[in-house]
Amino acid sequence: MRERFADSDSFSRIRPKGTSRRGRKADRFDDAEPEYLYFPSEDYAEFDGSEDENENPPATDGPAVGDRWSTWDQSTPTEKGPQPRPDWVITELAAVDTEFGIVKTGKEADVFLLERSVPGTGRRTLMAAKRYRDSQHRMFHRDSGYLEGRQHKESRVSRAMAKRTAFGKEAIAGQWAAAEFTALCRLWSAGVAVPYPVQITGTEILMEFVGDEAGTAAPRLAQLRAEEADIDDLWEQLGRSLSLLAYDGYAHGDLSAYNILVHQGRLVIIDVPQIVDVVANPRGLSFLERDVRNVGAWFVSRGLPPERVEALVQSLADDARLRR
Repeated sequence: MRERFADSDSFSRIRPKGTSRRGRKADRFDDAEPEYLYFPSEDYAEFDGSEDENENPPATDGPAVGDRWSTWDQSTPTEKGPQPRPDWVITELAAVDTEFGIVKTGKEADVFLLERSVPGTGRRTLMAAKRYRDSQHRMFHRDSGYLEGRQHKESRVSRAMAKRTAFGKEAIAGQWAAAEFTALCRLWSAGVAVPYPVQITGTEILMEFVGDEAGTAAPRLAQLRAEEADIDDLWEQLGRSLSLLAYDGYAHGDLSAYNILVHQGRLVIIDVPQIVDVVANPRGLSFLERDVRNVGAWFVSRGLPPERVEALVQSLADDARLRR
């Protein structure tokens, strides 16, 4: 599977996994191997030079296969995806997670390919693990505009976020992850074409992997050739999803042909951490209009009449009950 996935043109080549990740916490992303200290029991006899079963330290509590135990039980009910859950979601506590490497990098987060399976059975599923970076490795180049209209319940946290202190950046990282997971849950429940959100633990979001069972990811809209795309059908699919978003009072906030996937003719919108409340945000209408025109430019370059783009802008403004 790893070789086939690495050949995909949709994402960057997978980096070598390096050393084993067994025993690692889910929110660690370096390649350092954790240390394990062995403290023998007081009941053990003093070492007399002979070999016995107590000579070697016991094995760690990691799984016999895979990189870590399933993190399903580490998420609270509100940190798990909406019900009814798809049949492919694995909730068994005996499941293990196996990582196949990094598949996409971004300014604020990286996406990894992860398999969750139940050893000894045929139960397995591929997921995308989106992990937000810590405050030392992130670029919050758009925070001020997108965070307008969002408030934190503690004023000291809001002040720290505004000043971009180290604590404030950590708070922003958590807010971005939580905001994306909450948005995915809401949009999925509303019928918007987004990946199903499985769970969130800290700043890691596990979600539906959009691609085939061999691990080949779906291409971005921008990668499709004109002869591979049904322009009218894809535009209609996009319009339905954006209409549901707008009717619920939201805009994607950063939509383009690079954060839309197309898998077997199905259009899927991704990367929604910056979702904008178009009512609370004073620049909401401009975000909505920019979304449509950005992605509309790709469609127009492939034959879509420009007036259909403007018609969608007006329709979404009406759905969101905003005046132009």
